[in-house]
Amino acid sequence: MKLDLDHIVLAVRDMDAMLGFYLDVIGLAPHRVDEFRSGAALFPCARISESALIDLLPPALWDNGDAAARTYPNLNHFCLALEEADWEPLLGRLDAAGVAIEAGPMTLSGARGDGTSIYVRDPDGNRVELRYY
Repeated sequence: MKLDLDHIVLAVRDMDAMLGFYLDVIGLAPHRVDEFRSGAALFPCARISESALIDLLPPALWDNGDAAARTYPNLNHFCLALEEADWEPLLGRLDAAGVAIEAGPMTLSGARGDGTSIYVRDPDGNRVELRYY
């Protein structure tokens, strides 16, 4: 059996901050953002790859609309892998955006073996591992 990551879902407090982080700072592609802003889609996404998305859920969709029931963090962390050539530009964007590196760089094991990783937090406090192999 072959499985691939399809999507992850994050509960989002500040949609503009989260879209700015994942699209502008991290550099992911927008998916259904215009549709969300026009009211035609329930939530926007950030495209990780051709086959994987980060769904960004506004408070109205949390736990059947009960935003008070949402506890944080949403998850321990997730990892985005990039090409080594994109590493330094990413570090520059993180620095320019004032995003602190919480840990790393360090060598850690992942789906494709050992890679160089750092950890940062998105605007809602989710821990994101960024790495290259």
